Amino acid sequence: MSNYKIGYARVSTQDQNLDRQLDTLKEAGCDKIYKEKITGTKKDRPELDKLFEDLRSGDTIIVSDLTRLSRSTKDLFNLVELIESKGAYIKSLKESWLDTTTPQGRLLFTFMAGISQFERDLISQRTQEGLASARARGRNGGRPTKDKKDIEMAIKMYNSKLHSVSEIEKTTGVSKATLYRYIKKQG
Repeated sequence: MSNYKIGYARVSTQDQNLDRQLDTLKEAGCDKIYKEKITGTKKDRPELDKLFEDLRSGDTIIVSDLTRLSRSTKDLFNLVELIESKGAYIKSLKESWLDTTTPQGRLLFTFMAGISQFERDLISQRTQEGLASARARGRNGGRPTKDKKDIEMAIKMYNSKLHSVSEIEKTTGVSKATLYRYIKKQG
């Protein structure tokens, strides 16, 4: 079982400076620091990927603050889940509640994860209730259906083999996907 402290520092653009983060990570005793100049909204972050490849059971990832690691709560929870699945820990120097090296930190993180999940469940529940209420009033969601005459015209044009699909789309307003869906229904 390893016991390395691994730092992760990131800034969003090439013009920004990593020095402040690097200083705090060195001060925290990091054995190795992965540095990246890339926006946090990108899913593919090469240095973070390398960090996860090198991560061993017992290691602790240290970040100066959570915004360096993740841009959304959902992303943060997914990353922490990945870290824990490797038997490793995470610690934020700015957000002291995120320190899975301690029982209190794990409890607080679990509590925060539970609140986040509760919030997502409430949003989903309200959405479903809103849709049911709209249906009860005769309103259905989704795209409006295409005029039957337009669809029949599109199918005739397609079957005649005299027109390209793009010509059919322009003439009738029936999209390629809708045309193929109706052709498939006909067999």
